[in-house]
Amino acid sequence: MLLLGVAPVLTGCYKTTRIVPIAMPPEQLITAPLNQLLKQTNDRYAALTTMTASIQITASTGGNKQGKIDTYPTFSGHMLMRKPADLRVLLSYLGMRAMDMATDGKTFKMVIPLQNRAITGSNDVTTSSTNPIENLRPDVFLDSMFVRGLGAGELVSLTMDERIYQPDPKKKDLIDEPDYDLSILRQKTNDTTLQMLRVIHIGRSSLLPYRQDIYDDHGQLVTQATYENYQKFGETEFPTKVTIKRPIDQLSIVVTVSNLIPNQPLEDDQFQLPDIPATYKVQKLQ
Repeated sequence: MLLLGVAPVLTGCYKTTRIVPIAMPPEQLITAPLNQLLKQTNDRYAALTTMTASIQITASTGGNKQGKIDTYPTFSGHMLMRKPADLRVLLSYLGMRAMDMATDGKTFKMVIPLQNRAITGSNDVTTSSTNPIENLRPDVFLDSMFVRGLGAGELVSLTMDERIYQPDPKKKDLIDEPDYDLSILRQKTNDTTLQMLRVIHIGRSSLLPYRQDIYDDHGQLVTQATYENYQKFGETEFPTKVTIKRPIDQLSIVVTVSNLIPNQPLEDDQFQLPDIPATYKVQKLQ
């Protein structure tokens, strides 16, 4: 009884206060029903059939599990995309061609001239590698760079949450923004279990996606993509900074887009690599 009587006094005497920035609400807050959110997401994905973009890519591996982080040099180049699944990425370093990769959505081929080396394989990882970069297949880029809407046979659930973020890293200002979270699910065959496919986080100040969480068949988060600094290229709004994180592999990739040409006709040969030179060492990934 004595301790209970003293507790309020001690609480008042010994508490400490630390001043932190106040998170302010956004200037505007947009309300939208589920059908509108789905339509906007589907329309944004369908509106971009091809893309040619100037990009920079920086990758890092490691983290708390490894006790270190390795950051790789920044590469510059171009990314070409043509739906449904054609993708080509050409990168250079210090003016020299560093990497050229092309995929048709099923298999891919990549040449690395600086190492006289080439890599071929399937877009699906059947045997995980201890090298996290080798587990980064083209589908990760396609799924991360472009936010797909609701597909055939998929289900959707709408929840609401909020995020506190810092719009300008140079300033301490914080924004407390409510959001909509679209969970895309699929019912497993001959089962009553629902499988989580991805969650699209949409900020209510703009109704644009700011993050996408992608799950594997076991319900494990395998890819988390964040979208920042949207700009308008023609009639297309696209994020100029996309951060792709692979939690299991402790891999992070930042793609910065400096220019983008949407819906320009692209030919088949633009997604075909030249034959691999006979002098190259070829690695086949499973």
